Amino acid sequence: MISTQDWADARRVWNYHQMGHALRPCSVAIGLGSHDLGVADTAVDLYKRGMAPLLVFTGATSPTTRERMPRGEAVHYRERALELGVPSEAILVEPHARNTGENIRFSRKVLEESGVEVASVLLISKPYEERRAYATARKLWSEVEVVSASTPMTFAEYVDSIGDACLVIDMLVGALQRLMIYPDQGFMIRQPVPGDVAEAYERLCQAGYTSRLTTAATSSA
Repeated sequence: MISTQDWADARRVWNYHQMGHALRPCSVAIGLGSHDLGVADTAVDLYKRGMAPLLVFTGATSPTTRERMPRGEAVHYRERALELGVPSEAILVEPHARNTGENIRFSRKVLEESGVEVASVLLISKPYEERRAYATARKLWSEVEVVSASTPMTFAEYVDSIGDACLVIDMLVGALQRLMIYPDQGFMIRQPVPGDVAEAYERLCQAGYTSRLTTAATSSA
C-alpha cells in the first residue's frame, strides 16, 4: 500500500523535477529517447506550433525499450512524427545515445555535422526528467540557451498513463538521486534541492522506493 505520506512526498518530488519554463521558439527541438512515445507527440505538437523549425530525435535502445522499440528509440520517434505529418526534411535522427549525457553530446554532433547553427534548444523529455535533462545540457552545451518541456500532465495523470504507481515513485526517486550526485562526477550542473524536497526524498527511500537508485561510484548521466 502507498501511504498518504508517500503520495504527498512523491508529488513534491514530481513538482521539483519540472522546470516550469515558459515555452518560446528555439533553434531546434531535441526529443530525448525513452519508452514514452508521448515525447515524440509533444515534439510534433511544438513543431506545429512554430516552437522549432527542426526536430532531433535521439536514443538507441535500453532493456526497457528493446522489445517495444526494436529499431531504436530515435527511429520510432521519427516514424511517429512522420505519421503525424512532420516532413522528413524537418527531422534528424541520432540513433546511438544510451543515456542523457550521450543524448546531448551526440545530438550536438549531428547538428554540427548538418551545419545547423544553434543558439537555443527546446529540450523535450519525460515530465519527471525535465530538470535532469536541463542540468545535463547546461553542463555539456553551456553556450546555448535551454528551454525544458514535456507533455503537460499532472502527477496523477502520469501515474495513470504508466499503470504502476510504485514504479513511477521509484523513477522519481532515482532521478532525484542523480541530480544530487552527478554534479560531483561532472555530468551536470548542480541544482539546489529545497529542504522539503530532500526530506521527501529521504522518506521515500526509507519507505523502500529504491529500485532505480544507482550504487555505482561513477556512471553516466
